[in-house]
Amino acid sequence: MIHVILLWPEIPPNTGNVMRLCANTGAQLHLVEPLGFQLDDTRLRRAGLDYADWSRIRVHPHLDDCLADMGSVRCLALTTRARGRVFDTRFRDSDALLFGRETAGLPEDVLARIPPEHRLRLPMRPRSRSLNLSNAVAVTVFEAWRQLGFPGAV
Repeated sequence: MIHVILLWPEIPPNTGNVMRLCANTGAQLHLVEPLGFQLDDTRLRRAGLDYADWSRIRVHPHLDDCLADMGSVRCLALTTRARGRVFDTRFRDSDALLFGRETAGLPEDVLARIPPEHRLRLPMRPRSRSLNLSNAVAVTVFEAWRQLGFPGAV
């Protein structure tokens, strides 16, 4: 199962969209505090619809706790500052996909802990800063799920 980690998410509708995506693809969602909203936020619920009840969501106080909880998984960090591309990566069933917060991405101290070969980016046109968080998660999760043969899909 693919793991999706949102480090310090700030915008409820983005997290709601990711909840819905994870429910539909069978991915496990991990939220790392502090969160920029309450989990009962109506905007979060509206974006996630009733999928929040189907999603496997774990909330962790720190990234270290999150990674320890998953055991020995390969953590792939998504950042615009990477050289490796999502579409050139061979995903594994237990990979953890780490995404930073909407306004700042992943901080340097977190990226420094991830080997350069495990830092990935999505291709964009020149002068584009970034994609919306939930869009970036969706593109990456679907590529990983596609490579794995869409397990659990009908």
